[in-house]
Amino acid sequence: MKNYTITVNGNVYEVSVEEGVSTGAATAPRAAAAPRPASPAPKAAPAAPKAAAPAPAAPAASGAQGSVPVTAPMPGKILGIKATVGQAVKKGDTLIVLEAMKMENDIVAPQDGTVASINVSVGDSLEAGATLATLN
Repeated sequence: MKNYTITVNGNVYEVSVEEGVSTGAATAPRAAAAPRPASPAPKAAPAAPKAAAPAPAAPAASGAQGSVPVTAPMPGKILGIKATVGQAVKKGDTLIVLEAMKMENDIVAPQDGTVASINVSVGDSLEAGATLATLN
């Protein structure tokens, strides 16, 4: 058994932890130790609430929407746009570079065609499933 002293929000708790093998079964929680008075610590000023960032305007689609949507496979941020509206592309050509989890991911054309629209701009943050571009 190991004993620890833990401070949470200025309250000090004495905690005992038993080492053992987990069976995967949940056990009923034990009553928490009563907080003991802690020496007064200097209090930090409460953080000012953050103002809600204005919602970015949806980027204007370049050209008419095509029949083949190219969607984001994961949430991320647009790092680069490698194709232009009207450009002929082959299956597998890189259209957009998406950063997700500190990795750069090439978003490629799912089939041969012509880029009908680019629906994002560099720096945009987006969710999985967002339409990035369309092809004809």
